[in-house]
Amino acid sequence: MSLGIGDIYTSGARNDAAAIAVIERALELGITFLDTADIYGDSEVKVGKAIRSRRADVVLATKFGFAQSQVGQEERIDGRPQYVHEACERSLRRLEVDHIDVYYLHRVDPAVPIEDTVGAMADLVRQGKVGHLGLSEVSAATLRRAYAVHPIAAVQTEYSLFTRDPEDELLPAMRDLGVTLVAYSPLGRGFLAGRFRSVDDLAPDDWRRKNPRFQGAAFARNVALADRVRELAAAKGCTPAQLALAWLLTREDVVPIPGTSSVERLAENAGALTVQLTREELGEIERRSPKGAATGERYHASGAALLNG
Repeated sequence: MSLGIGDIYTSGARNDAAAIAVIERALELGITFLDTADIYGDSEVKVGKAIRSRRADVVLATKFGFAQSQVGQEERIDGRPQYVHEACERSLRRLEVDHIDVYYLHRVDPAVPIEDTVGAMADLVRQGKVGHLGLSEVSAATLRRAYAVHPIAAVQTEYSLFTRDPEDELLPAMRDLGVTLVAYSPLGRGFLAGRFRSVDDLAPDDWRRKNPRFQGAAFARNVALADRVRELAAAKGCTPAQLALAWLLTREDVVPIPGTSSVERLAENAGALTVQLTREELGEIERRSPKGAATGERYHASGAALLNG
């Protein structure tokens, strides 16, 4: 589960008690993989409070790499070995734990060789502060270079019926190395959940308003594409979100992490585990939502510049 409890999409404050309730309910449902990041507002603090008495029950993942030289300045990527250690210490304090199970580099710093960054991350493993290493939004070539320094357990990247780019080069490389794909935005940033019909359905400060897939004619085409998935879900007797997650769960080496701040949506997402798709249904999903069908780039220009191509 990706933790949308730290002001990720909007700037509105989220209640600590409500956030903790979501995590506690997740554990009750058997969801034990919790994924957050130091850039997600105060998400790490809330996670730390929620798992204080349940640490042994949780596989805890967090990410680092976005940095600010001064409060209020635009984030930049910092992959320097010194920063790796500093960021980890801060996350450990916020999470109130003595080790992190999976520690990801959130984005690759183009000014620092990946070997140097991963080498410092490997030091954290040797020190017992981190169990396994992960990367986020990396190319197949970068993954192989990183893996040569230290085994990489997981790569986090956007993957869904709307975004299937990893299938070209990254996923084959991961399978060759035995690396798990952790799929963020598995519901196409909300499109595949079928919960909005207009950009006006998003909060005024929701960052998705600036995303190319939410702009003008692209938005309308993407809603129409999501509607085709919704029709299949209705015929299957499940929600569109459950169908989209079930599609990902047919891939043994893919772990989807739908983000939510709602107990109700959490339960809905967990219900995807009971949705079994036949070969015929998978074929129909492929026909209605083929690879490359979504309109628009995944990120606006500044976000795309941070991707490791």
